[in-house]
Amino acid sequence: MPLHVPPAPAPALRSVLAALGSPTAVRDARTPALQSVQGPLSPELPLPVHVLDQVTPAGRTATPEGRVPRTRLVGWRFLIRSGDHAVAAADTMLTADGWAFSRFFEGPYVTATERAVRQAESLGTAYQPRLLSVPELYMLTLWLHADTEADASAGSPAASDVLVPLAPAPPGIAAHRPHRVAELLPVIGLRLTPAPLLRTPA
Repeated sequence: MPLHVPPAPAPALRSVLAALGSPTAVRDARTPALQSVQGPLSPELPLPVHVLDQVTPAGRTATPEGRVPRTRLVGWRFLIRSGDHAVAAADTMLTADGWAFSRFFEGPYVTATERAVRQAESLGTAYQPRLLSVPELYMLTLWLHADTEADASAGSPAASDVLVPLAPAPPGIAAHRPHRVAELLPVIGLRLTPAPLLRTPA
């Protein structure tokens, strides 16, 4: 089933198009694929990038007060496509003057994002795709939000949403295996809980 890809802010898209049209920006990106590709490049599949700010200890998916983990929007990411596949990605960030181009990059997360999106389209359920980052674990997931009409810049993972860890995933978490948020967040919470200090004899 097709994903309901949210529209990116127009200034974010314009900033990426301007960077793609700038030989200096492409040269300074230091991404071999962008510098060597022949033919037109186009930014596609805009995905809002959210950071998981709060995961409760002991693996709970909500605090004792019932609050769900907090997320915040940190940017929009576009896959840069040449022909039938993505060769790089472009990040944008929100500045005091609005959305601005941040960087081009390539690497495993580009191909992993494409693969996860194809997986999501085969699940048979309509989702709004987002990216959810857990910086402390160096972990990035494709976040499939069940509310396809939601504001893509806001909201927290619902228990019934699906997270697909992108490769490379942290040890013990299988990449490209879809998990319900209610199943995966407790695992993340345990990973982020500091180990208790060992008591030393007096």
